[in-house]
Amino acid sequence: MKTITKKIAAPLLVGAMTFGAAAQAADVVIGVPNWPSVAATADILKVVIEDNFGLEVELQSGTNPVVFEAMDAGSMHIHPEVWLPNQSNLHNTFVTEKGTVSMSPNGVPAFQGMCVTKGTAERTGVKAISDLSDPDVAKHFDSDGDGMGEVWIGASGWASTNIEKIRAKSYGYNETMSLKEMDETLAMAEVDSAVAQGENIVFFCYTPHHLFALHDLVILEEPAYDAAKWNVIQPTDDPDWLEKSEASVAWDLAYLHVHYASSLNDSHPAVAAMLSNVSMDTDLVSGMTYAVVVDKVDKAEFAKQWVEENADLVSSWLQ
Repeated sequence: MKTITKKIAAPLLVGAMTFGAAAQAADVVIGVPNWPSVAATADILKVVIEDNFGLEVELQSGTNPVVFEAMDAGSMHIHPEVWLPNQSNLHNTFVTEKGTVSMSPNGVPAFQGMCVTKGTAERTGVKAISDLSDPDVAKHFDSDGDGMGEVWIGASGWASTNIEKIRAKSYGYNETMSLKEMDETLAMAEVDSAVAQGENIVFFCYTPHHLFALHDLVILEEPAYDAAKWNVIQPTDDPDWLEKSEASVAWDLAYLHVHYASSLNDSHPAVAAMLSNVSMDTDLVSGMTYAVVVDKVDKAEFAKQWVEENADLVSSWLQ
């Protein structure tokens, strides 16, 4: 069985030492992984904390594991958007077992799956994820003539990207499709280009996300989530994670939660209390990503405006 994975423009990972230095220069350090909604939420939290608590806040890029390890060490303090169950292994280690990280109980519902554009569905007849394992279907997505279709499964460093590798193996389309890992900005540009050029494309999709407002998308069908058929192991837990994992059903509904270093309960208890009260909904988060990605509003300026326009909501976090 062959699995071909293409890694394109993988982001440079920033080491924990960098975060340690940043923590010395700022009162609060917010970790920012590489997708739009987490970046927008990070800027909003930065404005809320600086305006209401008089603290200096630093934003630092980092993958999910790096941010969790830094919160555990106390050199970083906030992860604005942890996807569960995607990051269950990190949550279980640092929240449940070690207790060095805390979670806001208020989650934003989120969907994950595979999408095609409406035009792609009409041209190819693809309806279900399992269709991708058919070579006659896969050839519609072969843009480089190598005999394999291509599918974007997510960015490097996302837990969902690893899970999509498991799902590709489970459904069997790892035999017919090259699994592309690349930065989301580049992937979304490919979707925009495919729509404009009338080309076929299939890709990992999720909500909250601006793309559903920007294009007419079709979610590929698959069997409903069944816990008995969802056996997912992450690379950090077992070197044989891919071989031992199986997931030939749809994702369960996910939830996005703010996580923060438990040390904030002692160093800045009012900030910790505010973080535990943070609550948003899917429409709010989708609107945030649309503004910063599609309308290209400066994230820092957007955050200030968003906090002003949602003053009542922010006030509820501060109670």
